[in-house]
Amino acid sequence: MTTKLLGKIAVLASVSIFAFEANAQDANKNVKQKFTDERGKPSLITFNEKSTYKSTDSQTAFVELLGLKNNSSFSKTKSETDKLGISHEKFQLFHQGVKVEFSTYTLHSKSGKLESMSGEFYQLDNVNTRPSLSKEQAFNRALQQIGASKYLWDSPAEAKINNYQKPAGELVLLPLEDEDNNGKKTEQLRLAYKFDIYATNPVSRGDIYVDAVTGVTLLYNATIKHLGEFSNGSKPSVDKKTENKTLATAFIAANADTRYSGTQAIQTSLSGASYILSDATRGSGVLTYNMKKGTSYTAAVNFTDVDNNWTAAEFNNVNKDNGALDAHWGAEKTYDYWFTVHGRNSYNNAGAAIKSYVHYSNAYDNAYWNGSVMTYGDGSGTYFDILTSIDVAAHEIGHAVCSSTANLAYKNESGAMNEALSDIWGACIEYFAAPTKQRWLIGEDIERRAGHLALRSMSNPKSEGQPDTYGGTNWTSQTRCRPTSSNDQCGVHNNSGVLNHWFYILTEGKTGTNDKGSSYSVTGIGIDKAAKITYRMESVYMTSSSTYANARTYGIQAATDLYGAGSLEVIATTNAFYAVGVGTAYVSTAKIALAKTSKTETINEAFVLYPNPTSEVLNVSVKENKVSSYKIFNSLGFQIQTGKTSGGEINVSNLSKGIYFFELNNGQETVVKSFIKK
Repeated sequence: MTTKLLGKIAVLASVSIFAFEANAQDANKNVKQKFTDERGKPSLITFNEKSTYKSTDSQTAFVELLGLKNNSSFSKTKSETDKLGISHEKFQLFHQGVKVEFSTYTLHSKSGKLESMSGEFYQLDNVNTRPSLSKEQAFNRALQQIGASKYLWDSPAEAKINNYQKPAGELVLLPLEDEDNNGKKTEQLRLAYKFDIYATNPVSRGDIYVDAVTGVTLLYNATIKHLGEFSNGSKPSVDKKTENKTLATAFIAANADTRYSGTQAIQTSLSGASYILSDATRGSGVLTYNMKKGTSYTAAVNFTDVDNNWTAAEFNNVNKDNGALDAHWGAEKTYDYWFTVHGRNSYNNAGAAIKSYVHYSNAYDNAYWNGSVMTYGDGSGTYFDILTSIDVAAHEIGHAVCSSTANLAYKNESGAMNEALSDIWGACIEYFAAPTKQRWLIGEDIERRAGHLALRSMSNPKSEGQPDTYGGTNWTSQTRCRPTSSNDQCGVHNNSGVLNHWFYILTEGKTGTNDKGSSYSVTGIGIDKAAKITYRMESVYMTSSSTYANARTYGIQAATDLYGAGSLEVIATTNAFYAVGVGTAYVSTAKIALAKTSKTETINEAFVLYPNPTSEVLNVSVKENKVSSYKIFNSLGFQIQTGKTSGGEINVSNLSKGIYFFELNNGQETVVKSFIKK
């Protein structure tokens, strides 16, 4: 798509008010803008100044603007108020009493008035809610699929430490995405049993969804996430504040000679005659344990020091005990970053204790968040050194933050952004705690593989084999991709490079041409503002199945909330997404005015579209009856249909309801008009 066309689409999109449903005309009078996803469903609706919706009108808004039917309902799950004074009420969708997995909608209100609403919604017509299999039968199918020899529930003491219980199972409606022969995304909802299964031999944890009718495994949503030799994780359990009672009451500041970040100040506790890595000053505590190269959490012991001076002479040993000092300090600084910069009290915003278990297994080239605690291997030396560097610690705890906010499903584009957000927080926290380190390289301290500087590069993703452009070089195709462990859940680690690079460009600025041939020039806004926009995008707007296109919509809205419409921050956010191949470039108010005054006659003379709105057929009357080429783009700027104007009639019955852009090229000029499919 040309820059010129993208600009025209942005002009048309920025001044359009969507009104698709005839029976919701009154409701749409309240609407300023409505953004739809690739399925044609509303992902973000903003309201104008004349809107009559109040914060208490949630059910009315769901019925009038989403078309919620009597046999479906939204149930409130969470309510928070941010620093801007905006309240965010999150609702979970149910159908005939069965939860629709990943389908949440959030209402954003200020001073009792509804400002906007966003989320993921599904039409629930002719959906089966009666299982053929019993819960026990489905559970046995799940165990067959996992194929482990041992599970965490086999050891009650280990399960207790990890706040884990053998899953009882939950009946849900699981949305599954597919594509038709024309490449159009379609959806279906399957009745499934969901089980949170933690296997210990071999190690894995995730939610497995078993079809409640056929017994087939539909999806595995990993909690412990693997990258070949390296792994990471999400989905925390909330540590009870009562656990703080077990901490030593005397806490003391100390110096620690870390393995990767020099001498740093840490908090410890006095336990008997020794000091231990136990910090009672942050939330419900930051605690670091020694697994002694074993795999039993119950067998873990404290790291101790007799004089509270944790020196290299004592801890830089063959066991790499100084790596534990990195883990402890890194967890403390991660807590400090979230609390100081974003006002977030630990990963769950409720003060959950952060527990780190170091020296897991022997020469283990992994680190992961298992849903409750951090686990660090020592590394083999061939692939990685002990995996306790601050950006790795921040990355893993970032997965826990994601689980408590957007809860991005670990597959396809949502999984790629799950990984990218953790890298982004790794970079931010490394800069916050150790600003002289290389923030745009992830895992550079632990990297020992030949030919690699780090796990990933945010400034140059291609240097580590990742894409820096959506759909460009190194991109893992999502077309008809069914997520499995063998394809990295459709490239979640690989495709994270796009959002990583977006954040880098938003922070630092960049001028260039991406893999789609689009030239861009972005002025950076600095890491502090970029982080605030990203956090708001993740914590307020994103949902479990968000795509890159959704991220653009939500990122721009987050920047608008924080810095105002048309601000330099909004411009930079928009253009940074354009730079990585997602959506259109920003168009200024001046350009909009110029387009209105100078292009109207040319567009009107070139061709006429009617009827508008249309339901089945779009008639095209071209000047001098010339046969011209046309393209149709959706509201996100993606091309979805092409052809010739010969005959004057174009079938658009396969398009979802929404606003579209019709580009005509008669060989001399290219012009664009919008139309509505009702």
